[in-house]
Amino acid sequence: MPVATWNGQEIARSDDTVVVEGNPYFPADSVDPALLEDSATQSSCPWKGVAHYKTLVVDGKRNVDAIWYYPDPKPAAAEIKGRYAFWKGVSVR
Repeated sequence: MPVATWNGQEIARSDDTVVVEGNPYFPADSVDPALLEDSATQSSCPWKGVAHYKTLVVDGKRNVDAIWYYPDPKPAAAEIKGRYAFWKGVSVR
């Protein structure tokens, strides 16, 4: 079962991940919302749409924009709606 960790804290665990471009996307409800902080950062992918970001906060340490998600993905990426992916030092095993 895939598990995402950062700063010694489990961030997400789910056997219901979707892998796109090598990145596992976890269901949003598998992540503790108390660890998340909203971000104004956005980026664009030609086939997935507009990505939004969240910052991880664990034991007072912040990992800015370490989570990305597509709240309204393009039809080709519909399977990742409502899911989070991780980077910036978040380990997924």
